[in-house]
Amino acid sequence: MATRKHSAIPRFGSANSGTPRIECVAIGVLRPNPKNARTHSLKQIRKIAASLKKFGFLSPILTDDDNMILAGHGRLEAARLVGLDRVPIVRCDHLTPAQKRAYLIADNRLAEQAGWDREMLAIELGELIDLLPTEGLDVALTGFETAEIDLLLADMAASHLEPEDIQPALPANPTTRRGDIWHLGRHRLLCGDARDGDDFGRLMNGLMASAVFCDPPYNRKGTAIGGRGRVRHPDFAFASGEMSSSQFRKFLAETLGNGARVSAQGAVHFVCMDWRGIGDLIDVGRELYGAMLNLVVWNKTNAGQGSFYRSQHELIGVFRVGEAPHRNNVELGRFGRNRSNVWTYAGVNTFGRDRAEALAAQAHRRDRCRHATRPYR
Repeated sequence: MATRKHSAIPRFGSANSGTPRIECVAIGVLRPNPKNARTHSLKQIRKIAASLKKFGFLSPILTDDDNMILAGHGRLEAARLVGLDRVPIVRCDHLTPAQKRAYLIADNRLAEQAGWDREMLAIELGELIDLLPTEGLDVALTGFETAEIDLLLADMAASHLEPEDIQPALPANPTTRRGDIWHLGRHRLLCGDARDGDDFGRLMNGLMASAVFCDPPYNRKGTAIGGRGRVRHPDFAFASGEMSSSQFRKFLAETLGNGARVSAQGAVHFVCMDWRGIGDLIDVGRELYGAMLNLVVWNKTNAGQGSFYRSQHELIGVFRVGEAPHRNNVELGRFGRNRSNVWTYAGVNTFGRDRAEALAAQAHRRDRCRHATRPYR
């Protein structure tokens, strides 16, 4: 008995598969698909529109025989935004109704599952930053935000420090002692103990802080915070897993309270904390501060250690000192600033060329300074 072999991919022009026809049609005849689940923000539409103006309409819209869009809703909206009257389309008449619905989803979903060769992407974007301006173009045409490009280039670039920026090797016997104040231009650096309120007074020298960003220890062993690579972080001098929850809260109240006492009314404190200690921090913050303003998630570009879940974020409690209103420079974009409470920045464990050196430097600094600079560092 003869059997008929079926091709895995329909052949254009075969009895069951029509040949796609490329046409140029009026925008008004195209119909958005009512079953389209993909959404496009106005910001994204504007990016597509900028691409159309600079590159041309290089990717036609896909439709069926009834001018129903199968792929390209965003390109259609962008074409309207730039004032185009006609657009190129590829008309596909070989799909069944069920296949059309499936392709509408697959066209978007399959593209989402692609990845990036980050090193090649960094090279390309780095070169385009110099090439595109010569043609009157901006690198934002690639679809990447300037901040995203900066982070990628910083992540992947090799170290190139100016001679004055190179950190000298630390001596075997450091010369800094408890109580020393280093004057670094306009800045002051104190070798002290955050549990001692007098140290804060000496550091501030009569001034009051309008903002504080601090990173207290998490009351976790160094092995529970660091990774499993060849670079290992030593334990902190205090709150390194030896404290109970009540002891840790007392420690936070004491050290954060010292910082609050040298801060102006309405000052904003940003306090980093591991997810396991965030409950203690929030409870202490409610007693110590005038208000908790937000909880920020630092979304790191590379996951760290973890068992059930690998940790890729750090939490940052945002608190206001006292009852005076805090300064708000964002105001929902009124001044061109738009920020969310999710911050995406590379962590020190990111896989860049200098990863090992950066981890070693961080561990070395902590080992030399841990007895004098906790929790404010």
